[in-house]
Amino acid sequence: MARKQTDAAPPVEDLGYEAAMEELEAIVATIESGEVTLEAAMAGHSRGRALVQRCRSILDAAEQELEEAAVEDLAEAGEEDDA
Repeated sequence: MARKQTDAAPPVEDLGYEAAMEELEAIVATIESGEVTLEAAMAGHSRGRALVQRCRSILDAAEQELEEAAVEDLAEAGEEDDA
């Protein structure tokens, strides 16, 4: 029987980094315990892949933001040197 929408996990794209990592760690622990059916393990694996992708996306965005801030800081420092 399928779970009701209200019981379902939130969409991966709605999760922040920490929430996605926490869920991913829980999925790994559950699968590693060996106490799940093959179907549940496969569903966990699928959800886990999506969570990994979400975490990478968040980290990539943070890295880009930091790089842009560093470029701006360098530009501002260069303007102060010219003054």
